Amino acid sequence: MSNYFFEASVTLYTVRDFLRFAVSRFNQSKLFFGHGSKDAYDEAAYLILHTLHLPLDRLEPFLDAHLTDGERADLMNIIQRRVEQRIPAAYLTREAFLGDFSFYVDERVIIPRSFIAELLQEQLSPWIAEPEKIGSVLDLCTGSGCLAILAADAFPEASVDAVDLSPDALAVAERNVADYHLQGRVHLIESDMFAKLGSKRYDIIISNPPYVDAASVDTLPPEYLHEPKLALGSGQDGLDATRIILKNAAQHLTANGVLIVEIGHNRDALEAAFPKLPFTWLDVSEGDQFVFMLHKNDLL
Repeated sequence: MSNYFFEASVTLYTVRDFLRFAVSRFNQSKLFFGHGSKDAYDEAAYLILHTLHLPLDRLEPFLDAHLTDGERADLMNIIQRRVEQRIPAAYLTREAFLGDFSFYVDERVIIPRSFIAELLQEQLSPWIAEPEKIGSVLDLCTGSGCLAILAADAFPEASVDAVDLSPDALAVAERNVADYHLQGRVHLIESDMFAKLGSKRYDIIISNPPYVDAASVDTLPPEYLHEPKLALGSGQDGLDATRIILKNAAQHLTANGVLIVEIGHNRDALEAAFPKLPFTWLDVSEGDQFVFMLHKNDLL
């Protein structure tokens, strides 16, 4: 144990003490916060509240509470692991959030973070006029199953197929689907993209595929190195998976079906690679650069 952590282990007593210590160490270590938290304070507060089994939205009432020896040891352990091993908070707590939904996660899946989640919470309005008439949804590269679960919530009459190449990821997705009691509506399929879908067609196809280009993969912060490589990189320009989707989606869409794909910071590269496709770029919290939509007729 480093001097910082050894000294702290015998001198910190309250939640306020540990909050201050964690924020200082996180900032000193220049941790990267790209998996749910905005900054060192938010991440420290989350880890402390979660570890102490306290409500995640109530820090103030507990700030001056004295901690037991066991609680202090648990907090010191999780703070030290976050700093020294650069493990993302979601892997430390086995929990990640998209909106009001929480999901189990571990190192078998990428930590959920998708602008498509925002769109599903609005039932893809105004692009889907009658959500109750959506009968089938496909979630490609489902990972933890988070978007498939959100799609099942957004479209209550829909059957949702959730596809992933990784059996490990599907094992995590299976747990999340069961947690939301959606086994009858969300169907997990081990497949390399569309390979095992036969002639199935869907009213909506959504996908948050791998999209990090090779240059960016080489410079990712250490936190990302804990995530499955399969879920991050996608060829030299980050568009390999998206190319497969664009090539095959039309034959798996119903007559009025729509395709919605997240592509990170690759809008310029995508439009240059497919100049004839009439992409509609959807507004999300960070702008209109990250998620596109195409109708089936656009793809033919």
